[in-house]
Amino acid sequence: MRVIVIGAGVIGTTTAYFLQQLGHDVTVIDRQNTPGAETSFANGGQISVSHAEPWANPGAPLKLLKWLGKEDAPLLFRLRADSRQWLWGLKFLRECTPARTRHNIQQIVSLGSYSRDTLQQLRESTQLQYDQRTQGILHFYTSPEEFDAALAPAEQMRELGCHRRVVSADEAVQIEPGLRHIRPSLAGATFTAEDESGDANLFTRELARVASESGVQFRMGCHITRIHQSGGSIDHVEITNEEGRYERVQGDAYVLSAGSFSPLLAQPLGISLPIYPAKGYSVTLPVRDASAAYEVSLTDDEFKLVFSRYTSADGDRLRIAGTAELNGYERGLNRVRCEAIVRRVEQLFPGAADASQAQFWSGLRPATPSNVPMIGKTRYGNLFLNTGHGTLGWTHACGSAKSIARIVTGLAPELDFAFCGMPSGNAGARPVLQRG
Repeated sequence: MRVIVIGAGVIGTTTAYFLQQLGHDVTVIDRQNTPGAETSFANGGQISVSHAEPWANPGAPLKLLKWLGKEDAPLLFRLRADSRQWLWGLKFLRECTPARTRHNIQQIVSLGSYSRDTLQQLRESTQLQYDQRTQGILHFYTSPEEFDAALAPAEQMRELGCHRRVVSADEAVQIEPGLRHIRPSLAGATFTAEDESGDANLFTRELARVASESGVQFRMGCHITRIHQSGGSIDHVEITNEEGRYERVQGDAYVLSAGSFSPLLAQPLGISLPIYPAKGYSVTLPVRDASAAYEVSLTDDEFKLVFSRYTSADGDRLRIAGTAELNGYERGLNRVRCEAIVRRVEQLFPGAADASQAQFWSGLRPATPSNVPMIGKTRYGNLFLNTGHGTLGWTHACGSAKSIARIVTGLAPELDFAFCGMPSGNAGARPVLQRG
């Protein structure tokens, strides 16, 4: 079967790889010149099953009120005359109940655990190198209230098989000595030894190379202008190709993995996807004092930041990413938010990095109100979804890709997850997405 994958980020590229592994003829289409050039380019780098508590949780509405109007707020709703933003916001609030939060944590942990295992298997079979580290992820808290609020979700994650154990402030410093400077401020921490980190952009480019060598065709520099349907199925994808010419690309099946742009491509088909772009920021800093820098990947839940460290021939780098700004498709760098990240790094790890060499980046993360991605079937028999992964695209990439590849092939997925369009017998399944 010939399958067209729309999008060459980490989600689209892994999807193409697993489809090819199942014997399909795969073509990937993307407007960028290289794979992984948008949201996968400079993200936080974590493979974080433990980062399973969604933004929409019982404590979120009060925090959002507190953060309104603050340019450096971890989660910033920049209200616009945009009906899609308002509808997304209302759905977000509906996901903030304790019952919905527990359900969404279950989905996110299930997919994350499966995905991490799948990544490890892929790494062993392909011998890919992407500045990976397998030292776990430490969530630390400088606010007693934030630490107390994290205990119940951590317990639920442990019940679901994610070994996120609670540790004392002293044990946190033993796990990551780089935190010794702020030991008096530490309220506590949790540690998940099985979690990992690595360069998502490097992984995507390397996997694209492996996939290309196996026969996957990457059509880069091609702008998708429309997905055309006829008679209840997708007939072709309309593109402006590498030479700037109109072209039709046809396949037997199509997988939409275009991140934040997925709803724009789906809407003319009568499919409404509850995905809205959440602009995230990252800063990459060269290490100045290795002894002062962290080694273990970290999560600063109070400031909504994640920390990874890359060591390669290019030098030792710190990658700090996070925060979320809901402001449509605008990608400009807000200096206030960028500088707030740098200040936090210098507060936590004074002298570790050379802030004068900071490289800033922003990317649009495709967020659903629940933080649960949309994977599975649509009403169009040959159109499938693998999109809406929000901040966890890198974490969920391999599991999502292997699952959608099986669904496209007509095989049952290997995990219990709320796949779109699955029969009601599948635990937690969502209804099929409607047209119109």
